[in-house]
Amino acid sequence: MIFAVIVVLFSIIVLRLAQMQILNKSFYDTKLNSSTTYKVTSSSPRGQIFDAAGNLLVSNNVKQVVAFTRSNTITAEEMKKLAKTLSTLVDFTETNVTTRQKKDYYLADSDTYAKVVKSLPDKEKYDNYGNNLTESKVYANAVKAVTDDEINYSEDELKLVYIFSQMNAASTFSTVNLTTGDLTDEQIAYITANRSKLSGISIATDWDRQTSESSLSSVIGTVSSKQSGLPAEEAEEYLAKGYSMNDRVGTSYLEKSYEDELQGTHTVRKITTDKTGSVVSDDVTSEGKAGKNLKLTVNSEFQSGVENILNQYYSAEIAAGYATYSEGAYAVALNPQTGAILAMAGLSHETGEATTTLDALGAINDIFVPGSVVKAATISSGWENNAISGNQVIADQSINLAGSPAIKSWFTGSGATNITAVQALEYSSNTYMVQVALKMMGQEYYSGMALSTDGMKDAMEELRATYAEYGLGTSTGIDLPETTTGYLEDDYSAGNVLTEAFGQYDSYTPMQLAQYAATVANGGKRVAPHLVDSIYDNDGTTGIGTLSKTIETNVLNKVNISNSEMALLQQGFYQVVNSTSGYATGTHMRGNVTIAGKTGTAETYAVDNGNVITTVNLSVLAYDYSTSDDSKIAVAVIIPHLTSDESHPNQLIARDIINLYMSTYANQ
Repeated sequence: MIFAVIVVLFSIIVLRLAQMQILNKSFYDTKLNSSTTYKVTSSSPRGQIFDAAGNLLVSNNVKQVVAFTRSNTITAEEMKKLAKTLSTLVDFTETNVTTRQKKDYYLADSDTYAKVVKSLPDKEKYDNYGNNLTESKVYANAVKAVTDDEINYSEDELKLVYIFSQMNAASTFSTVNLTTGDLTDEQIAYITANRSKLSGISIATDWDRQTSESSLSSVIGTVSSKQSGLPAEEAEEYLAKGYSMNDRVGTSYLEKSYEDELQGTHTVRKITTDKTGSVVSDDVTSEGKAGKNLKLTVNSEFQSGVENILNQYYSAEIAAGYATYSEGAYAVALNPQTGAILAMAGLSHETGEATTTLDALGAINDIFVPGSVVKAATISSGWENNAISGNQVIADQSINLAGSPAIKSWFTGSGATNITAVQALEYSSNTYMVQVALKMMGQEYYSGMALSTDGMKDAMEELRATYAEYGLGTSTGIDLPETTTGYLEDDYSAGNVLTEAFGQYDSYTPMQLAQYAATVANGGKRVAPHLVDSIYDNDGTTGIGTLSKTIETNVLNKVNISNSEMALLQQGFYQVVNSTSGYATGTHMRGNVTIAGKTGTAETYAVDNGNVITTVNLSVLAYDYSTSDDSKIAVAVIIPHLTSDESHPNQLIARDIINLYMSTYANQ
């Protein structure tokens, strides 16, 4: 029975073979001789970036380059020979190669590889049973066997190694642009005419990113190189969008945030190979398109003006010896109505040095304790949580808590002065804010009282929640991927709640302070800052192109107080600069433009060779005053760790920035 089954099965196999070899011979001959078609994509130039005045900030140096498409049959030895052939046609320039790349080049010659393998000990060719090791293991052992003397190449040979390595790194039917010198018209014509003799070699279009020298270059960000391609941690996400592994993408700041707009569409080529794997045709089926262009909200000329103002006053602080321990100075200007960033400037300063460097990124990445500028938000929190109401009068008096140093305002000695919420801002009263915080904790102040932890957690959370409504300690919504949201300490005491109320605890970025200023200026709407004004279709020239999209104003939230309460805060800001009471704290901002604002002086310290040095962080919020909430510019300035506040550089910087903008740029 079993024998009969075997006979039947064998007969079926014989019949099937006969069918394949005789009846369907022509079908299989056709399959054997047929061609195979592959789709290959290559990137197009990225979009360009312009400033608010239409000046080109970031462009592409588009050029013709030698490209190599790796077939499925080309060997390492053939690529080595191809590199040598190319070296007679174009200039090779790069010599920076790794030891491994030199060894791969050395072993690409089949005779050399066979010689090295033959010299390997048996244990590096066979396993314990005498079976051949895998080709990859044998190759790895051959690589280890290559000596330094054998790869001691001349400079010209290293150039060959570099080009070979670029070819060798390409996956099957992927295309890599080779690094050569600039091509002449004659070289381009020759390579194009002789493509059939140069396996996989063609002429392609490539580009290099060019960013003009300015402080904004750091904010614009960077693009990955041809060699690095997609960032490893994001490769899967990009591949799902149709990217190729060697595509260049934005890796930081604006280049990353607007990757979808800046990245062009791919050129698609159809490559056909014959039965041996040789390329018989290479045709473009879909022309790529350059990425869209971006127009920024920042006018480069105004940005430079802000930097000059910062430098003028900060250099004076250095010269006077007041900035020895200061790490820099920062200013941000916003349009309060739209959130458009008009300028973001910074100076970085090393302790004890006389020079500075531009540091625009410090405006979004560095954090500082701001001082009294938070007081409007503290009053807001008092209103929101029913601790105070309206323009409530509270006695400014020395706050004497059991076991703690007295907390005082600068203008009140041992007595008491009844002041309103507006006057608390004008005079910059610390003790008004402390008493608001105590009320939020459910504690009424009396001299000598012991501070209880009752209500501490709720009060701190309520203060921070209101501060966040203004942009402090939370994401600003800026159109950049890497920004700091401030530092809010988790481990705090009841005493910290009190110092939080007048700006002596949590830390914020200059951008957060600017958003806060803008929120007061526009009547209570927290608007997301943005660096990009509009997006344009790329026409392939150095021009900005045709408008495709305008970035819309993004209102993140409305401060949860009434219009009349917001009007009190704005009145307080106005009084800070313009009051004639003799107690106004921002009079140095008076100038050609009517300004409203709030100053801040945070008590800080620096350490010098073990010695604690008393310093101050000087800050200010300011905007051009308008009774109809249509201010055109809101500014935040902060200068940390000065040893004196007598020259008021924070106020003078804010004044000059607003004057410059209103006199020259506001109506452009």
